[in-house]
Amino acid sequence: MKEFDWPIRVYYDDTDAGGVVYHARYLAFYEHARTEMLRQFNINQQFLLENHAVAFVVKKMSIDYVYPARLDNLLIVRSEIESIKRASLVFRQKIIDENGLLYSSAQVVIACVDLNKKKPCMFPELFISEFNKWKI
Repeated sequence: MKEFDWPIRVYYDDTDAGGVVYHARYLAFYEHARTEMLRQFNINQQFLLENHAVAFVVKKMSIDYVYPARLDNLLIVRSEIESIKRASLVFRQKIIDENGLLYSSAQVVIACVDLNKKKPCMFPELFISEFNKWKI
């Protein structure tokens, strides 16, 4: 699967009093990158919510904090889809700098949920067809 890079800058509100990125902010960095990657797949989550009553939810997430990111760092969130099943997909993500220094890595399992039934469901065909265009 192709890698997708999303640049981020560390802002003051991302940090604690010592200028180090607060651990929970990594969740937001990863979320933003996954959302932008899906946009590249022509997957609009708002469209899926409104027209298919489905949403993507984080089922499981594992994060490894390797090196502390700091105020004003310019970083890259690199994302790729490791696997896709009928109702879930697995993202591999990492945060690096322009020299390749690893700050954090994560594995994220996303489930597709029918909002009306509040249960897992298969991805809409729209999603599968767009995903298949991106396979290597």
